[in-house]
Amino acid sequence: MFTGIVEELGTVAAIEDQGDALRLTVRATTALDGTRLGDSISVNGCCLTVAAIEGDTWTADLMQETLDRTSLKGATPGDRVNLERAMTPEQRLGGHIVQGHVDGVGVVVRRDPSEHWDVVEVSLPAELARYVVPKGSITVDGVSLTVVGVGPDSFTVSLIPETLARTTLGTRAPGDRVNLETDVIARHVEKLLTPYLPGAPA
Repeated sequence: MFTGIVEELGTVAAIEDQGDALRLTVRATTALDGTRLGDSISVNGCCLTVAAIEGDTWTADLMQETLDRTSLKGATPGDRVNLERAMTPEQRLGGHIVQGHVDGVGVVVRRDPSEHWDVVEVSLPAELARYVVPKGSITVDGVSLTVVGVGPDSFTVSLIPETLARTTLGTRAPGDRVNLETDVIARHVEKLLTPYLPGAPA
């Protein structure tokens, strides 16, 4: 489990294409502090298991499901990535409850910079739209954000200077793909209530 508060911008050091899988090696500092084999690290919002540690790099295996459902399939050496270690019980929940299980991929539609923040519009896959509401939480590339507005096929967020400086969202341009995770609480509520809605099977 994560909070969506990015700890560090890491760098993709190497990628080994294994056909139906990838071995991803990331260079990091903070994310490796206290990290052991088997620990979880969020990379652009995708929970990955540490399979190897060597010096200032760590490696994870990405199976086909991960490649199909996230933007990590297009990662290349030199890319900057948002990193967050799994939270511990004594941590403050500074963002919101994030599982690191990417629901889908959106595309940056536009960004409107201002003096103190940027407003960014991101496309929203139709199957995720019902979980996104104004003032609700959404995770974009592993960053916990508050939704500003929601359209039929997109949503907007405002990025403060701290987010612009410390995450990849500061450089995402129109056309860039981003990982999206909707609020897990909304999905559980829907699952529990669906059988009791009018027209539901007995």
